[in-house]
Amino acid sequence: MAADATGTPSPSSGHGELPLSANRAEPALSKLQLLVTRKLDGLLQGDYLGLLPGPGTEVGESREYLPGDDVRRMDWPVTARTTIPHVRQTDADRELETWLAVDLSASLDFGTAACLKRDLAVAAAAAVSHLTVRGGNRIGAVIGTGEQITRMPAKAGRKDAQGLLRALAHTPVRPGRTDLGGLIDSLNRPPRRRGLTVVISDFMVAPGQWARPMRKLGVRHDVLAIEIVDPRELELSDAGVMEFVDPETGRLHEVHTGDAQLRARYAAAAAAQRAEITSALRAAGAAHLRLRTDRDWLLDIVRFVAAQRHARTRGTTR
Repeated sequence: MAADATGTPSPSSGHGELPLSANRAEPALSKLQLLVTRKLDGLLQGDYLGLLPGPGTEVGESREYLPGDDVRRMDWPVTARTTIPHVRQTDADRELETWLAVDLSASLDFGTAACLKRDLAVAAAAAVSHLTVRGGNRIGAVIGTGEQITRMPAKAGRKDAQGLLRALAHTPVRPGRTDLGGLIDSLNRPPRRRGLTVVISDFMVAPGQWARPMRKLGVRHDVLAIEIVDPRELELSDAGVMEFVDPETGRLHEVHTGDAQLRARYAAAAAAQRAEITSALRAAGAAHLRLRTDRDWLLDIVRFVAAQRHARTRGTTR
């Protein structure tokens, strides 16, 4: 869905492949699953163990020793054969429990490019599911809409993963803003063994409301934060007088976008907001993936996974 000069939703131009409107949820989900499976498997050649390097117990390849490496992981046979110090790497355990925290606040029912932010959040969840459900891994979710948080227990298998995605796609829009801090904190209860947690949100609330639960989550789990962004949230185009409706409060704002100074102030404030989000996520030790409604989101995910694979090869965790 896109928006015209009055902020009224209008049909997409066809550039994207996502729209998950309520009356087309099932066909769109089937198309989305096929798109994710074909493109991710096509671009990510070879085996890949999830989204983050993470610690593990399965013996992987050897690489050259780097200052700071644990000497207990020295690979002495390779070191003797090459005369260069090498260490053994470990890959993340294959039986991994993944939890999603998906923020479906009313603010995600907005989009001016290929799709709505809400559609992109569901697509990101589909990609994460595809990358983690293999090998018997379990995946569960907590979904935040308005003041309501819904928990879906972690289950193994593609059938249950598809059921989770259907629940996401059919989740009704509710007024109000999800308590993002409470949504994230719900992943800390009850305590679980170390795994992967993925927070999908536009993070359009002050970091002070969610940074502490995010840091707490990162103490025990590998954390991936997927930030959903629309280009109009970063800068305004010169389109004359536009009306904007706050989806969470219903308030109407009339803005004269022909004012160059206003557009400059808006862009500067948006950049500062995104920098604050990035800083808070980095301080929490979370890996950060930003997906935009005007970009090839699957290609951005592939690049992210490739970067994580490269980090694993170099012996780092981020």
